[in-house]
Order: sequence, then C-alpha cells, then structure tokens
Amino acid sequence: MSVRGFMEFVEIRTKAASVIPFLLGTVYALHRFRTFHLKNFVLMLVSLLCIDMATTAINNYMDEKRACKKRGETHPASEKYGFGKAAALAVIFALLLVAAAFGLLLFLNTDFVVLALGAVSFAVGVLYSFGPVPISRTPFGELFSGAFMGVLIPFLAFYIQTYHLGLLRLAFQGGVFRIAVNLPEVFYVVLVSLPAAVGIANIMLANNICDMREDAENGRYTLPTYLGKNNALKVFGALYYSGYLALAVLLATGVVPPVCILVFGTFVLVRKRIRAFREKQSKKETFVLSVQNFVLMNGALVLTLAVSVAAGGVL
Repeated sequence: MSVRGFMEFVEIRTKAASVIPFLLGTVYALHRFRTFHLKNFVLMLVSLLCIDMATTAINNYMDEKRACKKRGETHPASEKYGFGKAAALAVIFALLLVAAAFGLLLFLNTDFVVLALGAVSFAVGVLYSFGPVPISRTPFGELFSGAFMGVLIPFLAFYIQTYHLGLLRLAFQGGVFRIAVNLPEVFYVVLVSLPAAVGIANIMLANNICDMREDAENGRYTLPTYLGKNNALKVFGALYYSGYLALAVLLATGVVPPVCILVFGTFVLVRKRIRAFREKQSKKETFVLSVQNFVLMNGALVLTLAVSVAAGGVL
C-alpha cells in the first residue's frame, strides 16, 4: 500500500472539517477559563483524526464495493486506490482500534462524560457510512454531520480542558442516575460552535446538491432530493447567514472578545462564494467553495480567539 493511496483512501485533505472545530473548542476554553491540558489535547486529536479517517475510509470502501458490483467485479478499493479488499479492511480496523485506544486513555484521564460522548460519537461515525441505511444516504446527513462534527467536537475539546471545573457531571448512586449541568456555560459552547456546525452541514449539503442526479439513479434520498434544488440552494445560503447571526449574539453578550468582530470581514468573500455556487453546482468546480467558506469563517474565529488569549484577554 502506497502512502499516496492511503491518503486518497482516507481523504486526508478533508480533515480540516474536524481539526478546526477541535481547535475552536480548545481556544474557547483558553479564552473562557485560561485552562489547557496538553496530554488531553494530544489524546483527543489522535482519536479524532483516526475516527474521521476511518469514517471516510468506510464510506469510500462501501462506495467502491457498490461500484464493483455494478461492474461485476469482486475487488473493492483495488482499482481506485491501488490496494485490495484485505488491505482496505485492515486500514479501517486499524484506524478504529487506534481511535478507541486513545479515546479510552482520554476517558481515564478525565471522566465518564468523555466516555459517554465519545462512545456516541464513535457509533455515529461508523453508522454515518455503514449499515443497511447509512446516515449519509438519508435526509439527516446534514443534521448529523453539523451536530456531531460542528457542535460535539468543539464541546468535547472544550470539556477535556475544563472537566475539573464541574460544568457537566454524571453520577450513578443507589440506583439513581444524576446529571448536573451548568446550563449557561454549555449554551455558550453550543453558540460558539454554530458557525462550525452550519459550515460543516453546508459541505455535506453542497456535496449532495452536486450529486442529485447520481443519487436519484442510485436510490439515495438525501436532503436536496426532498427539498428540490432551488430550496436546497436557499438553505445553503441561509445556514451561513445564521452562523454570522450567532457570532453577533456572542459579541453582543460578551461571550467572545471584541476582536472577534473581525470575523465579519470574511462575510464579503463568503457571500461571493454563495452566489457562485448558486450559479453552478459542480463537484469538480464549485463544491470546493463550501470547504473554503468553512475554513475562512471558522479559521478566522479560531485565529481571533487565539489572538485574544495571547494578548491576555485585553482585545
């Protein structure tokens, strides 16, 4: 197996969609509570990247397997990525094993909240591309990708830095399950995560809009299939605008520092790309605009938060 083939199989170029939300949760914890645990940071980063790569690999494996069946072949992954079924499955299981191992170490270094949320994330990551009806092939793909990658990743990244503060606690005593939540702080994390959530949902939505004809032929009933292309394109734009609205609320309430107002400087470029995608929906030419918008908008938010932290919170 070549390194290039592996990189293509796991689509390493797309991992910004998980790394940026992870960094967002981390710098927000630094901004909000001035706390950082390097060991937890490394453990979650490795586990996150491995489960993300495994999810992508499963998706590509299943797609290639279906394509092989149509062509009457029996060797999924061999033609497109340069290795056979056994190697592809070995990569998938190895990635899942490493993700689970580092996730377990992270739990042992934190608490049961991380175990519970990590287990849910792990299950959704696998079911997103695998099973009788993968989530990615249903109208709920955008919702799950936005919620789990855009909200749960930043929340976990935030929580592993602040778990000792008791913002969220689970307990089981005397046959009674108890949960204690600092609702304002949890709400703020969710609000901070919204720009990432809508950006990731739009990557999925743009992909499905571009694939509408192919999906119809293959019996995939994604969200644009139900909405129709025109309505799906309206949702595409509205999601970005809701992300900026969330940022305005964060600034108005003082949850994020004033320097984050600079993120609005990305609005002109984001709107330009929205219009370009509305004019033409092409996997090769315009799909990348959704990725660029996500990186631009959320990269700017991470950067401005980091600048504020570096300046001691005075900006």
